[in-house]
Amino acid sequence: MRRREFITLLGGAAAWPSAARAQPGAMPVIGFLDYRSPHAMLDRMRGFRQGLKETGYVEGETVAVEYRWSEQIDRLPELARELVRLRVPVIVTPSTPATLAARAVTTTIPIVFSVGNDPVALGLVASLARPGGNLTGINFLNNELATKGLELLRELVPAAARVAVLVNPANAMNAESTSRQAAAAARAMGLQIEVLEASSSRGIDAAFATFLRARPDALFVSGDGLFTSRRVQIVQHTTFHRVLTSFADRDFAEVGGLMSYGANVADAWRQAGVYAGRILKGARPADLPVVQATKFELVINAQTARMLGLTVPDKLLVAADEVIE
Repeated sequence: MRRREFITLLGGAAAWPSAARAQPGAMPVIGFLDYRSPHAMLDRMRGFRQGLKETGYVEGETVAVEYRWSEQIDRLPELARELVRLRVPVIVTPSTPATLAARAVTTTIPIVFSVGNDPVALGLVASLARPGGNLTGINFLNNELATKGLELLRELVPAAARVAVLVNPANAMNAESTSRQAAAAARAMGLQIEVLEASSSRGIDAAFATFLRARPDALFVSGDGLFTSRRVQIVQHTTFHRVLTSFADRDFAEVGGLMSYGANVADAWRQAGVYAGRILKGARPADLPVVQATKFELVINAQTARMLGLTVPDKLLVAADEVIE
């Protein structure tokens, strides 16, 4: 069973300046900026398009989307400038790096973000209820789940003493936040922790080579767009090498990962589509409160557990929102 629950979108909004509106008779154009591969985001893009549809927009019929997929974080500023030159009325940025790149090049074009970290701490908005500028969006909190990930691993493997955490240093704010939270949680639980870093497909292979040399008892893979787009590669490592792993995104459990705990990110993309559509209709980002996840889902892949020879405690099975057989 899946449980999805985000706080209700609040309030109406006054009209955004006319530059953000489509010209009469012209099809409005949404800018879309991310650093992942579109092929890895198909399910999430369906959510985004569903959100647009809920506000009356159908891609290719009543709205066009200018996609900029960089597949490299360092290209995001260049692609963000391209969208600004196109004078799109709204830019959607479904990751922290893309959001920071877009914010750096425009203070007037509305930006709808989906980020894992606290958008106030990131300096994106003045507050969740009253964003106050040209940015608003969705906060799904996945990068604040290192503590929960370690707790789940401890429940799954009570004898675990050493745990590794995989982060992406190219996504610096997320990596720093996850590492800090994991270190604090590990101290509280009496765990030794090792931080592994990877910012490319080759880096992922190297991180697992390091893991296998040191052989900690378990692994937590942090919420990061690169890791999600490389989820098959990562899960192949964890299953082949029999690594007990907890993930921050259900996408991993769906392709064979042992266990995940996090917000429903696909629904966050749907909410981003809703907000993009509302802005096209004249809503101001400053008046659209940031939507924050309030429910999270625990997904356990029972087939993978059996393959690993692992008995999942009844306590976890009962708590799970979904058990994949």
